[in-house]
Amino acid sequence: MQCDQFFNSTKKALKRSVLALAVISAVSTVAHAQKNPFITDMYTADPSAHVWKDGRLYVYASHDIAPPRGCDLMDQYHVFSTNDMVHWKDHGEILRASQVPWGRKEGGFMWAPDCAYKNGTYYFYFPHPTGSGDQWNSTWKIGVATSKKPASDFKVQGYIEGLESMIDPAVFVDDDGQAYLYYGGGGTCKGGKLKDNMTEIDGPMQKMEGLEDFHEASWVHKRKGIYYLSYSDNHDKDGKHNQMRYATSKSPLGPWTSQGIYMDPTDSFTNHGSIVEYKGQWYSFYHNSALSHHDWLRSICVDKLYYNEDGTIQKVIPTK
Repeated sequence: MQCDQFFNSTKKALKRSVLALAVISAVSTVAHAQKNPFITDMYTADPSAHVWKDGRLYVYASHDIAPPRGCDLMDQYHVFSTNDMVHWKDHGEILRASQVPWGRKEGGFMWAPDCAYKNGTYYFYFPHPTGSGDQWNSTWKIGVATSKKPASDFKVQGYIEGLESMIDPAVFVDDDGQAYLYYGGGGTCKGGKLKDNMTEIDGPMQKMEGLEDFHEASWVHKRKGIYYLSYSDNHDKDGKHNQMRYATSKSPLGPWTSQGIYMDPTDSFTNHGSIVEYKGQWYSFYHNSALSHHDWLRSICVDKLYYNEDGTIQKVIPTK
C-alpha cells in the first residue's frame, strides 16, 4: 500500500514538473520572440535578405541618417545576420559613397541595395548617381562591389554598363545558375540576364510586362516552379502610402500575371521589401517608421509569410 501511495505521489509530482517546465518554456519563447523593428540602434531601410552557404540569414540594408532630409543623406550600407530570427549580429558598415570613385562628389544617395553569390564571390549591387547638384536623378548607375566574404571587405569594381538611369537593383540566381538583374523606377521595371562575370548584362534589358501599378523596389524569388516579382506600387498618389504588390510567371522574365497586394501600407511613406525562405519558413522583410514616426527615418522589420494552396500569397500582417 505504501509503495502504491509513493508511486502515485511521485507520478503527480512528475506531472506538475512537466507542466511547470512547459509553462516556463512557453514564457521563454514569448520573451524571446521576434520583435519589430528588429534593429533599433540605428535607422535602416530597404532590407535585402539572403541565406548563404554558412546557414545564416543576412540582411543588406540602406541607412537613413538624422536629421532627416528626404533620402539624399543616405550614405552607408550595413549588414546584419541571424541564425534564429531573434538574435541579430551587426556586421557593421560595408560601403559608403566616398568609396565610390565614379560617384557624385557630394556623396549621399546610396539607396536600396542587393547582394548575390556565385562561384565563391559575393556581389553587392547598389544605385548611386554620378551627377552633382540637381543632376542626380538623371545620372543613376548600378554599381558593383565584390568580396570573398558575405559581410565585409567589399571593393567597388565599377558599374554595369548599358543601363538606363534607374534604381533598386535586384539580382535573382535561378536553379541552373543563370543570374538575372532587375531594376526600375518611375513606373518602369526592366529585367535581363547577367553574364557569368555578374558585372555585365547579357543582351538587352526588357520591360517586365503585366505588372499592375509598378513604382519601384522590384524583388524576384521562386517557389515550386513559380517565379514571383514583388514590388512597391504608386498608392501614395492617393494621399496614402505605398502598398506591396506581386505578380507571378513561369519565366524569370515574364510575362507576369498580377496577383494583387500582399502588404498594406505601413506608417512610412515608402516601403521596400524582400521575400526569402529560411529553415522551412518563408519571411517578408520590409520597413516602417515605428521608431521615429518620420517618413525618412525608417526601420527594417520581418514577419512570416504564407502561401495558399494555389500558390498565391496570403496578406502579410505586420507585427510589433
